[in-house]
Amino acid sequence: MAQRPPRIVVMDSPLSAMEVARELAPAGFEMVVARFGTPEFAEAMREAEYLVGFGSPAMDDAFFRAAPKLRLVQLLSAGYDTCNLEAARRAGVPICNNGGANATAVAEHALMLMLAVCRRLIWQHQNVVAGRWRGNDPSQVRLYELRGKTLGIVGLGTIGKKVARLAGAFGMEVLYYDIVRLSEDAEDALGVRFRLLGELLRASDIVSLHVPLTPATRHMIGRAELARMKPTAYLVNTCRGPVVDEAALFEALRDGTIAGAGLDVFDQEPPPADNPLFGLDNVVLTPHYAGPTWDNQAARFRNAFDNCQRVARGEKPLWIVPELAGA
Repeated sequence: MAQRPPRIVVMDSPLSAMEVARELAPAGFEMVVARFGTPEFAEAMREAEYLVGFGSPAMDDAFFRAAPKLRLVQLLSAGYDTCNLEAARRAGVPICNNGGANATAVAEHALMLMLAVCRRLIWQHQNVVAGRWRGNDPSQVRLYELRGKTLGIVGLGTIGKKVARLAGAFGMEVLYYDIVRLSEDAEDALGVRFRLLGELLRASDIVSLHVPLTPATRHMIGRAELARMKPTAYLVNTCRGPVVDEAALFEALRDGTIAGAGLDVFDQEPPPADNPLFGLDNVVLTPHYAGPTWDNQAARFRNAFDNCQRVARGEKPLWIVPELAGA
């Protein structure tokens, strides 16, 4: 009897183009597309060796016991905060992120939010459609350029480095804070300089967040950190909502502690209709859409299937999340 090909289960999701997945699916593998949590998904996982999709807290010990042949959980996202890392560790199954497949998209989105808040893009649009060509009182409006401003990047990983390069093209001075320090030569090559978090917050005109959500980074930007920022400064968050204390941020924006914010992520997603941020005119909000572009659909599945093939060859997968890298 012919041996069954190794099975890749791909989570069906509105964020993923299944036609791209099917086009790139590697030869010699069986690919099953199923929505997480359905009976079809549970049945497919009984023989699955590779799972491609997004993390879920429901991927607990029982989940891994029900997928005894599973050798790899391959995420299509950069973030992995929804994954049950301890359950994966106990099961001996590595979890890998998307290898920077959406890094360009997120970096561009961060720059877009910087421009949008500095130039008050939403306010300008609303004035035009309301028939106020330059607003009611243009003398009271201050619009700012990026050139010559200091950008503070918190988290200089794959995305943070791309943000730094884009910011350099705009003529910004770039500072960074990260638990991993670059060498001086690497800093010179990238055009960045390390600062302690407190120093970075005090010196920056714009602070852009690019850290994973972990116990150490949850609410790392709270009331005290916001108070250290300039009253003319802007906060941009395209990583994870709980990295910022959202209640403290609302107060800082309402009270003028900082000038504004560009947010792609929230404490609760989707945010409730009565989220107080919605009533502010110094914020630009997007629906956690920095990462998924049509351009990176292929890149995400290409990285995912490459890792599946690496494990099938007996090699160690790339991009294991840091907490499991030594497991």
